[in-house]
Order: sequence, then C-alpha cells, then structure tokens
Amino acid sequence: MAVLIYTFVRARRTSVSLYAAETGFILARNPDTVRAPDVAFVASERAAQQRGRSGFFEGPPDLAVEVVSPGDTAEDVEAKVLDYLEAGAKMVWIVRPRTRTVTVYHSLRAVQVLRPGDLLDGGDVLPGFAVPVATLFGG
Repeated sequence: MAVLIYTFVRARRTSVSLYAAETGFILARNPDTVRAPDVAFVASERAAQQRGRSGFFEGPPDLAVEVVSPGDTAEDVEAKVLDYLEAGAKMVWIVRPRTRTVTVYHSLRAVQVLRPGDLLDGGDVLPGFAVPVATLFGG
C-alpha cells in the first residue's frame, strides 16, 4: 500500500507528505490520545508547520491507513477510526487482507466498502490517485 502511494506522490510531486507506522499523531489532549497509523499522509502546508519540532505530530493526518492484523479486534479498529475522524482526519482507509476489502471513511456517515473489483481513489487528499483494490492484495 505505502509503496503504491509513495510512487504516486513522487511521480506527481503532490503536496502531500508520507509518514510510516512509527510516526505518532496527537489526536486529543487531556488525556492525550496518540495514534500511529500504518501509513499516513499530510498536506505539505501542515507538514511544514511541524518542521523543527520534536515528538509526535500535532493533529491528525489528512489520510490515515490502517491494515487490520489477525490480533486486532473490531472494537480496536472502530476506536481508531473514531479517533482519527473526531480529530479531523479527512479520510481513513481500513485495509482488511483476510476479506480482501478496504473500508473508506470520509465521515461516520459516508462509508464505502470496496472489494477486489472496485477502484480505490485518493479523493481530495490524494487527487488523481486510483488503484484497483485487487492490486493491494496481489491480484
């Protein structure tokens, strides 16, 4: 997933910064809520505001991508989606290798479940990005 999007971003020189799983995003304060999505994208203007700071990224990613692992519970995944969207993420992708689906959240009311025959697109966060869902799962 990350390689496909990284290749797209480099080729188009889009104004988006890519972050890997080790980057934590502070989604709320008091108490602090920090999440580290498997892949995250942030508009370059927002990413530039973080330069020179140490520690976690202040605020949500514009796009958070979570790949569901066998040990993840439905409750864990739902909590992540809620945290990202409530903090202001524009889009969340939940990738489920076992069912070969991607659930796309634009909000809690605008949700799509995509299957291998569908096309996953980057919407307003990654304009022009589109990949067949089957490609994500080696098909």
